[in-house]
Amino acid sequence: MRDLPLPTLPFSDLRPRMPELHPKPPSAIPTAPARAGMARLDVSWARSEDEVREAQRLRYQVFAEEMGARLSTPKGSPAGHDIDAFDPFCEHLLVRSMDAESEPGAVIGTYRVLTPAAAKRAGGLYSETEFDLTRLRSLRERMVELGRSCIHPEHRSGGAIMALWGALAEFMQRNDLDTMIGCASISMRDGGHFAASLWKQLEQSHLAGIEWQVRPRLPLPVEELRHDLTVDAPPLIKGYLRCGAKILGAPAWDPDFNTADLPMMMRLADLPARYRRHFMA
Repeated sequence: MRDLPLPTLPFSDLRPRMPELHPKPPSAIPTAPARAGMARLDVSWARSEDEVREAQRLRYQVFAEEMGARLSTPKGSPAGHDIDAFDPFCEHLLVRSMDAESEPGAVIGTYRVLTPAAAKRAGGLYSETEFDLTRLRSLRERMVELGRSCIHPEHRSGGAIMALWGALAEFMQRNDLDTMIGCASISMRDGGHFAASLWKQLEQSHLAGIEWQVRPRLPLPVEELRHDLTVDAPPLIKGYLRCGAKILGAPAWDPDFNTADLPMMMRLADLPARYRRHFMA
């Protein structure tokens, strides 16, 4: 899930700094090996600023160079990096390809994770810049926000994302957390008709109960777009839904990234049995 900026919360006083990478003992933030069937991948949590920079370079490559996003970075940020004010407060999960000597190579996939304690230090969640999350207040103490997820285009066959999800499940269990939220982005290169139609389909089949629904601050103008197309969900969103994720409401429009962002929530208690066995063994 990716979370994107709209300037609605007072984060202007935040300053980039070294990430607080280990709010709990190291055993609570494990390095996760790739699971069976995911050979030649290494999954770990960033433990230095240099490793965070690797994730930010990959994000820039995917979001700016591939997707054409207009990125706003803090003053003094190095060129060619996707950096925002939330990065210093997040844990950064990395998946690397392995070289011929079985040594970890370049970062080819990443997620960032904002824990409940870190969200308090940051002044809120990134998703709150796009949505009113008032109805999720009761979940906050055990809820993390996933964001800035991306995979290098040469590694999108499934192994990398499955390795990342396995490490996320382990992180949630070890830290006694049970809920993940974030924004799933849909390209609007077609003007938004695909995104509007997908929302209308998922509203009928995967909408969360009213007690969890949120409202976009800048809604996608669904009624002004075609929303009657028969469309297939992108692979990442389809994967979330198979794992029991729910759509929390109508999509927001992010003009900087030219995407429609669907608010999503996934709870460990809702994982189907086969995914529970796979990710939580």
